[in-house]
Amino acid sequence: MTDLLDFVSLSLLPPWCWRVAAEWLRRGDCPGAVFRRLEACCPSTESEPGVGVRSRAADAIRRAATASMAAIPWSDAAYPAALTTIADPPPVLWTRGGAAALSAPSVAIVGSRAASPYGLAVAEQLAADLAARGLIIVSGLARGVDSAAHRGALSAGGLTVAVLGSGADVIYPAEHRALATAIDACGAVVSELVPGTRPQPWFFPLRNRIISGLSRAVVVIEASEKSGSLITARCALDQGRDVLAVPGNVLTGRSRGAHALLKDGAKIVECADDILEELGMPPVANVAEGAVPPRGGDPILDCLAPGEASDLDEICEKSGLQTPRLLPRLFELELQGLVRRIGGGRFMRVDRTC
Repeated sequence: MTDLLDFVSLSLLPPWCWRVAAEWLRRGDCPGAVFRRLEACCPSTESEPGVGVRSRAADAIRRAATASMAAIPWSDAAYPAALTTIADPPPVLWTRGGAAALSAPSVAIVGSRAASPYGLAVAEQLAADLAARGLIIVSGLARGVDSAAHRGALSAGGLTVAVLGSGADVIYPAEHRALATAIDACGAVVSELVPGTRPQPWFFPLRNRIISGLSRAVVVIEASEKSGSLITARCALDQGRDVLAVPGNVLTGRSRGAHALLKDGAKIVECADDILEELGMPPVANVAEGAVPPRGGDPILDCLAPGEASDLDEICEKSGLQTPRLLPRLFELELQGLVRRIGGGRFMRVDRTC
């Protein structure tokens, strides 16, 4: 409980602290010490005195328990390993629904809030096809492309994750409350903001790094030149994720941002198979025919030892695999019971000889 209180207290400090906090936590500093050092650096206009922050943190934990929300601190084995690799991971994720959806291979689908019927149809179809393949669909519960992507995943009986720019118990926009409830049952609604936090404009660009950070790839649909979806795409590039875009109507201007991504080298998406190909997965048609993806040797298990935890940087160095390719294989090995994930984004091989 003390560690959780420390991590929630860290999350209540200004966002510029989170990158520093991640650096210190990765080197093994305890969260309480990190909080005390950072709190001392915060001007009084940016943060309450330490006792006030910890009191707010305790209130947030109590409120989450009352609302049946889970608080997943950075040190928890349930914290998504993919998110630990970004420069400024949130100290705590507040979740409604199933936290397991946060650690499965995911694709983000984002785009215009004022999407055309074409953009909505494409988002829903891509999400449904990818969800049918077993991928989690991540988006932001916004109007337009985001909500179409969530609905597409649900229509295929798949899982989807909504990342909010408000507390996980404060649904915005309000007309998506029913959709959020459906996502609770088939995925997760998550936020880095403590329960009860109302949406603010500057929260949404911050949450975009979580949408991309949870995902192996980001697909952009109908993004204008000033679309917030381009922030998500930039975050994805900074995090080493794949960026893909759907071409749109050149006459309307709705897709100028997406077309700029394509000109800069983003892969063009016309169907779900284009995304699966980029991820190194077999196409939807092959899966429907019962094909099994080919597997070669396994350099990951060779560099992990039973009883000895390794973080992602160590595994990358020893296996020769980069993070975007490493994480999906680690998740697969975890599902097979060959690898166990522990706190702080570290992994350990499971000794099955006894």
